[in-house]
Amino acid sequence: MHIAVISDLHLGPGDVTDGFGHDDQTFLRFLGYLESNFERIVLLGDIWETLTGPRLGDTEASLAAARRAHPEIARRFSGPKYSYVHGNHDLVAGAADNVPDKLLLRTDGASVLFTHGHHHDLLIRKARWLSELGVWLGAWLVRLRLSPLYRLFNAVDMSRSAAAQVDTRGSFQRWAVGLARAYQTDIVVTGHTHVPLRSEVGDRLFLNSGSCAEGRYSFAALDTRSGRYQVQSSF
Repeated sequence: MHIAVISDLHLGPGDVTDGFGHDDQTFLRFLGYLESNFERIVLLGDIWETLTGPRLGDTEASLAAARRAHPEIARRFSGPKYSYVHGNHDLVAGAADNVPDKLLLRTDGASVLFTHGHHHDLLIRKARWLSELGVWLGAWLVRLRLSPLYRLFNAVDMSRSAAAQVDTRGSFQRWAVGLARAYQTDIVVTGHTHVPLRSEVGDRLFLNSGSCAEGRYSFAALDTRSGRYQVQSSF
């Protein structure tokens, strides 16, 4: 099976807090390319941004606002080729739309586990409210025209995530591979860190699909028939 994986789009309400960064029509052409070349497309979490609304914790309203702002993309995502796994920024989709936090696929003799990767983050596990408060405050910095300060805080957070994934000794890769072993899969695919990566860790393969936010293009391409697995990115 030919499978494409995209994650971390952070599609928002179409205002200054929307971190998607693409013209919708241009991105739809990219989706058309994926639909033409892959049999299945996995949306691997943080597809919608639901933590940056004007009111803290009103994630259902934020999800609805994001879908209204990007109606054609939302419609395409409901197509039969797409499978949706939620992350931490679109956690509400789990309850609202019965979206899982993991997807296990066994095909052509290969076994693949798809999960966003936020479960690795200690702050999200132990004090999710604090993590979500930080995201919400960051959005208000942008609204108040303090974007440089927001970008500084965001860069620090992204650097922390990237450092955890940097090599096979990084805690993120070790966690992901441990999860693959627990689920008895050969391959684990994540997002969350926004850093595209392909790494062989012992007898397991780790892939990170990168991020399609802020105008970037990145996706993981899996061909379980030929055993070819790669990440393609415009970073």
